[in-house]
Amino acid sequence: MATDGRLEKYKEDEFGHLTTTGYRITSKASRIYNCFAWAAGEDDRWWNPLEPENPYYWPDGVPAELTIAAFIQAYQTLGYEPCDSAELEEGFEKIALYATPDGEPTHTARQLPNGKWTSKLGRWEDIEHELDGLIGEMYGSVRQILKRPLVRYSDRIAQED
Repeated sequence: MATDGRLEKYKEDEFGHLTTTGYRITSKASRIYNCFAWAAGEDDRWWNPLEPENPYYWPDGVPAELTIAAFIQAYQTLGYEPCDSAELEEGFEKIALYATPDGEPTHTARQLPNGKWTSKLGRWEDIEHELDGLIGEMYGSVRQILKRPLVRYSDRIAQED
């Protein structure tokens, strides 16, 4: 992490739109989890469908392949469903699946309550950013938005009783 609160220049260069749309670093770099886990609300394991021999996580019953359909299925195991709008919607949590032009998933971001997005940049830092800040050669473009109802803490406690 650069000392001025910005990503190091070589990292910024990978995501050219970040410097024009703005961002802020929200955590130090970590090799424990990746963007797919972070979007799912996890920071204690790495999600990867293609390396079952490694200690990576992939939801049971979901095809182990790098396709948009498989990633949608993976997030559906957490209650997410495809939707059409990336706009902030009261009562819902949204994620955005990025993919290359040929449809290979590259990244997932999660919407924050303020309408901005949070992303884990591979093994690099977590950042808060605009949705289009990561569009480019590295991650491609947003190919699917998914949403799920927010569960309030009080509702979660009631369900556990």
